Amino acid sequence: MTRAPATFQPLADAVAEHVHDGDELALEGFTHLIPFEAAHEIVRQGRRELALVRMTPDVVYDQLIGMGCARRLTFSYGGNPGVGSLHRFRDAVENGWPHELEVVEHSHAGLAAAYAAGAAHLPFGVLRGYEGTDLLAENASVAPLESPFTGERVSAVRAINPDVAVIHAQHADKRGNVMLWGLAGVQKEAVLAARRAVVTVEEVVGELQPRPHAVVLPAWVLDAVVVLPGGAGPSYAAGYSVRDNAFYAEWDEISRDRDRFAAWMKANVLERT
Repeated sequence: MTRAPATFQPLADAVAEHVHDGDELALEGFTHLIPFEAAHEIVRQGRRELALVRMTPDVVYDQLIGMGCARRLTFSYGGNPGVGSLHRFRDAVENGWPHELEVVEHSHAGLAAAYAAGAAHLPFGVLRGYEGTDLLAENASVAPLESPFTGERVSAVRAINPDVAVIHAQHADKRGNVMLWGLAGVQKEAVLAARRAVVTVEEVVGELQPRPHAVVLPAWVLDAVVVLPGGAGPSYAAGYSVRDNAFYAEWDEISRDRDRFAAWMKANVLERT
């Protein structure tokens, strides 16, 4: 599918146009560049029945799940990094609050392979993995496969092609090309696999300057670019901000109680201008 080049939009307009009820949605970013502000706008716009995908669902997905936005979570690790459990995630799985959540669990390597297959527009990815685990029996997106060349038994994992991917990056140029650097997760693969892609960025620059290990996403693989300094907070954007470690520790207490969680989301997300 050929996209028109990305357009610059306000965050509310980009979410309204590109994120719909029932979508399979990937919000990616590994340790840093987590698109918190975009997620909060999704909450404010009241999206529902989302099938969330993320390699490492942490606080950002705890918030989406607790606010009733999600019907399914496809993931390969879930936790509040360096702190402990995701209590809104656990409440949804264990108690069906605010409603039941379907869970699809992968290994890190398996979910990365699924994204890579989606980005390449292949039906599945292949890896040496899943053997000896319960995931082969529990996950219908994984199947054993025999190599036609060597007879070796490997695992096939169904490709992931989200309806929309949302990421955060450091730079965009005036034509809508985007560059991110630092720890890279599967942002590139998620964007290339998705049918629609939204990127929030720290800054627009005249020209993208090459950096070691940087990832450049051309405007023609994106749909919307949103200029949003600080859009990754309380995570960080390498070169622009630092991680708010105190918030992650505080979230452990906030998220344990349903009423305290709801009050925090109302004050800090729903009613924030």
